[in-house]
Order: sequence, then C-alpha cells, then structure tokens
Amino acid sequence: MPESAVALSWGLLVDDRPRSGFENMALDATLLRAAAAGHTFLRLYQWSPACLSFGRHEPALTRYDRDRIEEMGLDTVRRPTGGRAVWHNEEVTYALAAPANAFGSLPDSYAIIHAMIARALKRMDVRCGLAPAPRSRHPAPSAGACFASPAGGEVIANGRKLVGSAQTREGGAFLQHGSILLADGQDLVTTVTRGPAATPAATSLSALLGRPVEFPEVVTAIVREARDAWGSERTGAAVDPDPDLVARFSDPGWTWRR
Repeated sequence: MPESAVALSWGLLVDDRPRSGFENMALDATLLRAAAAGHTFLRLYQWSPACLSFGRHEPALTRYDRDRIEEMGLDTVRRPTGGRAVWHNEEVTYALAAPANAFGSLPDSYAIIHAMIARALKRMDVRCGLAPAPRSRHPAPSAGACFASPAGGEVIANGRKLVGSAQTREGGAFLQHGSILLADGQDLVTTVTRGPAATPAATSLSALLGRPVEFPEVVTAIVREARDAWGSERTGAAVDPDPDLVARFSDPGWTWRR
C-alpha cells in the first residue's frame, strides 16, 4: 500500500447520470452531514447542464457579470465549499466526505487526497505531480477563477493546473470536492468576469494525452487507486440529497447572495 494509505470504511458512489449543479451540491452537502455521523464516502460524478459554480464566500455579484451569464443561458450554483469560480463541463468531479480525524489536519487531508488522485492519473500515463506550497496564503475568494493559478498541493502537469479542489469543515467532518478536467474550457470564466481577468493556467487530460478521455476511464483509475490506498469499499452505499439542501442550492438568492 502507498505511504499515504489510510484504513477506512468507505462507500463508493458513482453517478450513472449527470446531475444539475444544484442537485450535485445538495448531494455533496448531504454527504457532509453523513460524515458528521461517522460515515465516509467517495463520490464521482458529472454535470448536466454544464454549470458555472462559485465558491461559498466568493463575491460573485461584483466579480462576475450576471446579466451576461443570463444572456448566455449559463446554469449557476454556489458551492458549499470555498474557492473560486469553476466552469463544470467536460470533467470528472470527485467528492470525498469523511469525519475530520480520518485524514488528519486540513493540510494533511489535502495532501493525502491529491496524492491519491495524482497516482490514479499516473495509471493512465499522465505525467503529473503536486504544486509546491505557496510562499504566501492561498488566493482570496475575490482573486478570480479557480483555474487561474494552482494552489499549494493541487495536481498540476507541465506547470498548469489539472485538478482544482476546495474543502469545507463543519460538525466534526469535512467535504472536499474538485474538478478533474477532461477537456479545456475554463476560459469561459474569463468571458463573464468583470474587468481584468487572468488567463486560466489550466490543462486537461485530453490535451496531455493527445486523445479524447472519457468519464469511465478516469473513474476506473480513481476507484482502483482508492482501493489500494484505503482498502475495499463497503457495499450497498446509497445516499439521496436532503430536500432542504436541494431547496437551498436551487435558490438564486443563495447563488447570488454576495
């Protein structure tokens, strides 16, 4: 087992169908509540329709052009985690919810989860690694798109961000989720940003491997690596999104609250 192996009792959730942004965020937040009760879940999923998500504390009203976003017909949602805007289209999204002590401190959990994902992608012959620790604190929520720059410990390839992640902790548990880019497209965030915006420093699996990469291939690699790192998953894992959380994340008042 790898050095970062952790003994876990964990459930695997692989969505058979893409969900809307508010359904995805409601389900992730439901997993966070389950983690507070002692459960651990790894969820892998996609989005339909494609969706622009904002970090929980991001000043979306001033940073992004809501009128332009609505004219373009873009779906939007505000995540339960922090971080900055992400365009969710051709990607594999992962969510890991667990008791706070399952992976140690916030930096330790980032390191363990990102290392697992990097090893999984290396199974696909992707040359990637982890970004070095930054000289200063992570970018503020007002600093623009998530993929504008890599934060310390995130998965990078050729100096560009391949996986963007965010985490929140509450009730003795944590939720970390993030985007593993199958194809390029994060420049859309720039087109709806008010004022100057940094060009996304992102790359994708398709760009790195020189061929189309699909959801099932990445899921297979991640599940195999998770089993190597944490042991086999328990069977029968199933969670439905809490209706109250569905109502919250589908409410434009939540999405555009700041």
